[in-house]
Amino acid sequence: MIRLIHVIEPTIKQRTTFSCNTLGQRSNLSSCSSERHVADLTWVFAPFCKAQSNMDDKAEDRGETKSASKSDLSGRDVLESKNVQKDKRKAAEDCKRTENEKPLKKAKATKNEASVTKMGESERTLVGDAVVLEVEDSDFKVVRKGKGRKRQANGDSMMEKRKRGKKRQREEEPLDELSNFVEGLKKKKNVKIEESGETGFGLAKKRKMNMKTSETGIKIKKEENGECPVSEKRKKTKEEREATRALKIKKKEEEEQKRWRWWEEERYEYGVKWKFLEHKGPLFPPEYQPLPDNVRFFYDGKQVKLSPAAEEVALFFAQMLDHEYTTKDIFRNNFFKDWRKEMTLEERQLILDLDKCDFGELLQMHKDKVEARRNMTQEEKQAVKEANQKILEEFGYCVLDHHQERIGNFKIEPPGLFRGRGDHPKQGMLKKRIQPEDIIINCSKDSRIAEPPVGHQWKEVRHDNTVTWLASWTENVQGSIKYIMLNANSKLKGEKDWEKYEVARQLKTCVDKIRSEYQADLKSKKMGIRQRAVALYFIDKLALRAGNEKEEGETADTVGCCSLRVEHITLHDQLDGDKCVVEFDFLGKDSIRYYNKVPVSKKVFRNLKLFMEKKQEGDDLFDRLNTTGLNKHLSSLMPGLTAKVFRTYNASVTLQQQLQELSNMSDSLAEKLLSYNRANRAVAILCNHQRAPPKTFEQSMANLQAKINSRKEQLVLAKSELKQAKREAKGSADSKLQALLEKKKKAVQRCEEQLMRMEVQATDREENKQIALSTSKLNYLDPRISVAWCKNMDMPLEKIYNKTQRDKFAWAIDMTEPDFKF
Repeated sequence: MIRLIHVIEPTIKQRTTFSCNTLGQRSNLSSCSSERHVADLTWVFAPFCKAQSNMDDKAEDRGETKSASKSDLSGRDVLESKNVQKDKRKAAEDCKRTENEKPLKKAKATKNEASVTKMGESERTLVGDAVVLEVEDSDFKVVRKGKGRKRQANGDSMMEKRKRGKKRQREEEPLDELSNFVEGLKKKKNVKIEESGETGFGLAKKRKMNMKTSETGIKIKKEENGECPVSEKRKKTKEEREATRALKIKKKEEEEQKRWRWWEEERYEYGVKWKFLEHKGPLFPPEYQPLPDNVRFFYDGKQVKLSPAAEEVALFFAQMLDHEYTTKDIFRNNFFKDWRKEMTLEERQLILDLDKCDFGELLQMHKDKVEARRNMTQEEKQAVKEANQKILEEFGYCVLDHHQERIGNFKIEPPGLFRGRGDHPKQGMLKKRIQPEDIIINCSKDSRIAEPPVGHQWKEVRHDNTVTWLASWTENVQGSIKYIMLNANSKLKGEKDWEKYEVARQLKTCVDKIRSEYQADLKSKKMGIRQRAVALYFIDKLALRAGNEKEEGETADTVGCCSLRVEHITLHDQLDGDKCVVEFDFLGKDSIRYYNKVPVSKKVFRNLKLFMEKKQEGDDLFDRLNTTGLNKHLSSLMPGLTAKVFRTYNASVTLQQQLQELSNMSDSLAEKLLSYNRANRAVAILCNHQRAPPKTFEQSMANLQAKINSRKEQLVLAKSELKQAKREAKGSADSKLQALLEKKKKAVQRCEEQLMRMEVQATDREENKQIALSTSKLNYLDPRISVAWCKNMDMPLEKIYNKTQRDKFAWAIDMTEPDFKF
């Protein structure tokens, strides 16, 4: 009798038929047509053929027709062809022959039925005194029938009684056919097989085939302790690591050789920035592409087809719907006002209320695009990267005095909605598309002038070598001038930084004289001079920005020293044990809050009381002083001196003093780095360089603390192993024990160093939670202070400055000696 069991049915539709005529005979493994590839397994157990025939006869007596049986089989996707029927008859004859030659030992044999039982969607089991081939959780197991075998869940009561009867005993033959079949699968599918036990039904082989199915086929499930371990990245040999290190050093040397050492050349006359400048102009954003037909805009529940100009602005708003900006009334009002300017007459008459507009499908399209970019394949990402590199090579470089220099921002900002910082009164307004007719190009006369886009022309072409910008235009929201400048590591930027720090160093020679002058001016009979003296006191001691004059309602309500109002300060005769305390509370640059309580001298305190007399909260504190007049006075004290120079000077001096106090030559690298960051942090606090805590701060700190705890456990274990090694090596001259002892000592030392480094890192992160160190490091601190400190403390410069920052300060790195003092 033949039983066809559906074993594997993957989506790739591969079919293998395993046909056995009698137990012990050779098996045939064949493949069916390529159109229907579904795995079928055909088992024939000759000793049970007669038992099966008797059972079928009794089933007929009970009124069970064979058509039902066929129906069951067909329900399991088993089809019997004419050839199969012939094989059945042949198998029955073989059955009779086998019985005559080799009778059963016991007459009262339990008649079992080998039937196909559906255990689940992907599980089919052959139950009986035969081998059970199961598919469970995508793993294949070959098990033998025993006392704890599975029973048919849907079997009838008569079958249950038969199964509870005496078991028939017989001799079992080896599963040669099964072994050949599995070996074939192993070769074709690389299936991992674990075998245990002996051959035969009594001690059958246990074969475990770990397979991982997927939509496209069968994948191998790898195990760490199996015959096929998980592939790991091959570790580089010592020679390979040294070769990689040598390659990096060679590449670095080549970069240094190509670097333009402009600081070693003779400088141009005062005011001249360059003698030759050539570039290809800015890169404009692509033109707007209309929405596809399946993305619709609705107003008051009805679909509305917008004009391209109005549709583009609507998309700007839709893209920001998930942001808190779109919930602010001022943002929504400014947007709707500018949006209506872009609408046609019919659209303006129809769309009257922003709350009735439905941008849902536009937002969904935007999200789909973002998700598509996030899910790009490696090949697609590489293609985008190559395209961007080609654009960079064409527009991202210029020729300055016959040297190639990198341009910082060569792309024109695309149109969009203005956001601003803080509660800016113009947030939500439309930033219009910049056209070539808005652009002023600056280059040398003997250069090749950049070509504008087809059909356009430049607003103007200039040849001004006293400025450092390559192109400029005026944006429409605030009326400010935007520039295209060179990169931070260029000659023009480097010269500007060098000059800035040299002016700050010059201030050191005359700062005492300036301080004595403004202290004397605190007693002046003129109110304007007194106000100037108090403002200089704040700028010098607190590193406040001077502040700029602004038109009311045009920008955010941010102030500096000269634009302070009465409401921004509170005077306390005594506070927290200090006398003459001034409490500052205002929004500084970029709407960053400045809050500080500072004890001041009695002269300054009395003058502040005088300035606040008979004034309302909204009145200016220094009503007889402005930034222009203050800087004019400072330039008369020292050429090039402004309020900003005071800020740079105080920041650099503070860093140098803090480094001298906190640094220790005997400290580890981690401790030295912590000392530097603390000195940098003191400067950031002085200059009020704050930031919002990162969103992932808590999680990153938790991860770091988990690593610290794990390292502590490793240290305890390493110390216990060291203690054990000491006991074993005590009084012993065995070289192996001594070598083991040294190894354990190094392990403990390594764990202690790693633990200390992690703990220092945790302290540093916590202290920098709301402090922005990079702002002062890049803009207010003379880099020569840091370079000299690194050379004196044997600190790698890479720990202080990253690659971009080292390129920016290449002039300082090259010229600074260890004995440099600001």
